[in-house]
Amino acid sequence: MSSTFHGLQVAKRGMDAQQAALYTIGHNVSNANTPGYTRQRVSLETFSAYPAPGMNQAGTAGQIGMGVEASTVERIRDTFLDTQYRDETIKVGYWDARAGALEKMEEIMNEPTEDGLSAVFNQFFESIQDVASHPSEAGARSVMIERAEAVGDTFSYLSTSLKTIQGDLQNERDVAVTQVNSLLEQINNVNQQIQNVEPNGYLPNDLYDERDRLLDEISKFMPVSLEYTKSSGNASATSEGVVTVQLQTSQGSITLLDGKTHQVNAISLTTNQDSYVTEIHIGDEIRNPESFPQGKLKGLIEASGYIDNSGNKTGVYASMIDDLDEMAYEFVKWFNDKHQQGVTLDGDTGMSFFNEISQKEGAATGIVIADKIKQNTNNIAAASGAAGTDRQGDGQNAQLLSQFRQKVLINSGNGAVSLDGFYQSVIGQMSVDAQQANRLKSNSETLQGAVEQRRQSTSAVSLDEEMTNMIQFQHAYNASARMVTMIDEMLDKIVNGLGTGGR
Repeated sequence: MSSTFHGLQVAKRGMDAQQAALYTIGHNVSNANTPGYTRQRVSLETFSAYPAPGMNQAGTAGQIGMGVEASTVERIRDTFLDTQYRDETIKVGYWDARAGALEKMEEIMNEPTEDGLSAVFNQFFESIQDVASHPSEAGARSVMIERAEAVGDTFSYLSTSLKTIQGDLQNERDVAVTQVNSLLEQINNVNQQIQNVEPNGYLPNDLYDERDRLLDEISKFMPVSLEYTKSSGNASATSEGVVTVQLQTSQGSITLLDGKTHQVNAISLTTNQDSYVTEIHIGDEIRNPESFPQGKLKGLIEASGYIDNSGNKTGVYASMIDDLDEMAYEFVKWFNDKHQQGVTLDGDTGMSFFNEISQKEGAATGIVIADKIKQNTNNIAAASGAAGTDRQGDGQNAQLLSQFRQKVLINSGNGAVSLDGFYQSVIGQMSVDAQQANRLKSNSETLQGAVEQRRQSTSAVSLDEEMTNMIQFQHAYNASARMVTMIDEMLDKIVNGLGTGGR
């Protein structure tokens, strides 16, 4: 026979279980707008029936139910969607970094506009044609010098501006490394807190949420794989345990955080004197920047510049700066060579228009008009060196100089090209890269948004659903409370109503 007070215990368990469900709903509603929060649900299970099977069990018609119990409070989360989201976040981080860097570069180069380098070159060569048409006029020669100074200033401005943005990107790159190391430390701290709670049989759902939020953050910088290790002790079967975070590279995985030993392998960069990345250190492992996997950190490294496997400087801004230096160096070299072949108004030859530039590196900031040219416009060698020519009226050499930009000048990857062709190729490649980065960034963001929407439909708090559940559990709680009232009346009859017949 079951106890006389059996019904009270059943009703009490019902009230406790519904109360736990109502409190969990309150927790969900309170965190409806909390970033990274996953809605929770109480798992209700039937309590073990009475009596338990055995040789000496009580003689009853059958087992009697003992009510309900709230076994666990679990998160409603889909790990598959988490993996998909992080995979797309890697792409978003990489292409966002490249697109941002190229957008700033396009603003600096400012092509095609009336203020770009191409327009300044047009004005300069037009001024040379004016000198060719009026070789003896001092005004035309002065304009040519002014336009030449504008060319040098524009080269210098572009190179200096690119280097300034490059420096900003290098700082952003270093900040990204600091953020990654900070995220690893935070995940490690949450791991330790989880490890302290789980052996007691509890599920630290809010700690799980915080850890997943941090893992979402770190996946923006690089691809990581996760490995979970169950906690010891009396841990629940549904507990997640501690997580080990590994970086996935083409040369194998590298442990960033060991969940078992709580060891963090911090990331650090080795750079040269120009702050170009030469090596990436991950704990005791060393990786070349080229082999580092895709993500925001790789995007920033590529944008700011690094040393490739061949020992050459490469990267978005490094390549553009080198191209400008190449263009400036060849421009000064070839222009001086042609100018030296001409004759000045005073009959001199071998006159350099620009100061000689000894090396390509930094040439874009080193274009300076020769002092003799600036001091006396007569020293512009507009005339040809042919015997018997009238130097006052001869502008043949100036005519050759005005056609200079169309001559074969620079050896590029596609062979020898003209000054115009080289610059158009550089600007064209920049535009193509920028369009590609923006397109892939947009595609990645669209896919990330679609996955996030599916993830939110599973894990986010729906206030309408929570209100419905609240009414449901409230009615169940009230019914259990009504059971207590009914059983109390029965017990009152037993205690106070039985055995009064002989009084």
